[in-house]
Amino acid sequence: MIWLTWRQFRVAAATAAAALVVLAAALALTGPGLASGYSAGITACARDGGCPRFFDRFFDDHQVPFLAVTLVVLILPALLGLFWGAPLITRELEAGTHLLVWNQSITRTRWLAVKLTFTGLAAVAAAGLCSLVATWWSAPLDRSAAPGFALMDPLVFGARGIVPMAYAGFAFVLGVTVGMLVRRTVPAMAVTLALFAVVQIVMPLTVRPHLLPPVSAAFELGPENVDAFNKSSDEEFPQVILDWAIPGHTGAWVLSSRLTDPSGHVAGGDGVPVTVRVSMTSGPCAPSQQAQDPGRGFDACIAEINRLGYRQRATYQPFERFWPFQWIETGIYALLTAGLAGLCFRWIRRRLS
Repeated sequence: MIWLTWRQFRVAAATAAAALVVLAAALALTGPGLASGYSAGITACARDGGCPRFFDRFFDDHQVPFLAVTLVVLILPALLGLFWGAPLITRELEAGTHLLVWNQSITRTRWLAVKLTFTGLAAVAAAGLCSLVATWWSAPLDRSAAPGFALMDPLVFGARGIVPMAYAGFAFVLGVTVGMLVRRTVPAMAVTLALFAVVQIVMPLTVRPHLLPPVSAAFELGPENVDAFNKSSDEEFPQVILDWAIPGHTGAWVLSSRLTDPSGHVAGGDGVPVTVRVSMTSGPCAPSQQAQDPGRGFDACIAEINRLGYRQRATYQPFERFWPFQWIETGIYALLTAGLAGLCFRWIRRRLS
């Protein structure tokens, strides 16, 4: 069975291996230069205190390849489910070869066990290698990422660590299960893609934020969490737009960022401009004060807003929970994969003929 499985699988395995070699070679050629540029920039900015500006500039310069590499890791499990999982059973059913294969001395249960184990482990290994080289290459960018692209944020979390292997195993067995039920390769591939996409959307939106109880806290306003501060001559009071970041918690996954007024009530937020009732005719926020020294004027005005009692009320998952979340989510997908595999064994024994 192992020899037969390899004979049927070797073309797909060679194609995936070639693609991984090309990706690894491209990242190996560019990775050292990326790390060197980051190290040199950190050394330079540490002397003049301009590291926040360096982080922004460095990430902006490499954002396109960063997103491309991240998307490759995110898409790979879906491709494995489509092209390795969905045809595994449907190929035999459509060709009618299952009538011969399943009537030999090897039982259909053993046939399926070898197929799932051999090809499934190859899928998990491919995703693991892809995640490994992508994590190594993007390490400098992960340390300088803008809010929304940090390791804990949904887009990047699924392309780092060990969860891509769990995604690949789940996508592969999902494809096998759908193929067994649908019995047609192309429809099975379409259904597999749709179901996998739904799971991948539902997980970060509704499940992952609650894997561990999120933290809620209040923070003073400052450059770290104020995205924009608008003062229009047409408005009586200025407006504040909060950023999806919180002071002192770099890399945290911010689930909610809202502004509370001096009485403690939520005034608005989550990227929406919020009006703060601070004097624009006198005091630190007056235009005359801002014109003298714009940089210091901004700090003084924000300090006045803090003095009045405005705060950022944030709900977040700390960066320190990255690996606990990785293990918990991997366990969830492992249970889903085991459940689907059990369904496959039950279905192939009792329903398929």
